[in-house]
Amino acid sequence: MPADPRAVLTRPAPEPDRTVAYGDHPDQVADLRFPARAVPAGPLVVVLHGGFWRDEYDRRHTDPLAAALAAAGFPVAQLEYRRTGQPGGGWPGTFTDVLTGVAELPVLAAEALPGRVSGDAPILVGHSAGGHLALYVAATAPATVGGVLALAPVADLVEAYRRDLDAGAVAALLGGGPAEVPDRYAVTDPRLLVPTRTRTVVLHGSEDQQVPVEMSRGFVAAATTAGSDISLLELLGCEHFGLIDPESAAWPQVLDSLRSLHVDH
Repeated sequence: MPADPRAVLTRPAPEPDRTVAYGDHPDQVADLRFPARAVPAGPLVVVLHGGFWRDEYDRRHTDPLAAALAAAGFPVAQLEYRRTGQPGGGWPGTFTDVLTGVAELPVLAAEALPGRVSGDAPILVGHSAGGHLALYVAATAPATVGGVLALAPVADLVEAYRRDLDAGAVAALLGGGPAEVPDRYAVTDPRLLVPTRTRTVVLHGSEDQQVPVEMSRGFVAAATTAGSDISLLELLGCEHFGLIDPESAAWPQVLDSLRSLHVDH
């Protein structure tokens, strides 16, 4: 039988080198990982995890991804944030957390990882709901973001609500549907926030059952038409979790895409 693609979510990985706080709440933290080899200081890579913004999914499931990125020579921060089902999660806490964390982490990481992190704006690597958050931060606070690698992002909240992804996840995040809280969708939905000024690469598997690839196609087409610097790479045969699995066939393309954003600095 083929391996369970969800196995990456619970696969053991090395512990982080440091944990820093960007706020007072226990989930306003980030785990830092040193580059595994001597490389010139570069921009911090901030990992935004998925899980449809729900509290049962935290940054721990991106440990294999983050450890592999550090092994490839990147300074990495796994950003945690308050999520739906927690006090302060959802609207607006989830959004203020990621905005604050992305803005503050480069300084915190440079202090904790001396000589490993440059002063450049970080590159955001977001998967699924974390891909949505990466696109949101880039559109909302572009000066704080040097590039975005969006892996199977929820890039269209109105469409995700219409499709009822993960049984009401978008309504739980924003407190209702687009007809009930349109102002919230207007300021958080990447599809409604184009064009973006931030260089963005979107990777999406053709066999994704959690976030349909059609959503990325529509988003990237709209963003391109609006003048964004954005590209879409569809990975044939890849499902949702292969994009965060260093043991998957998709991993070399994930690394290549991240390196293409990194060299722009």
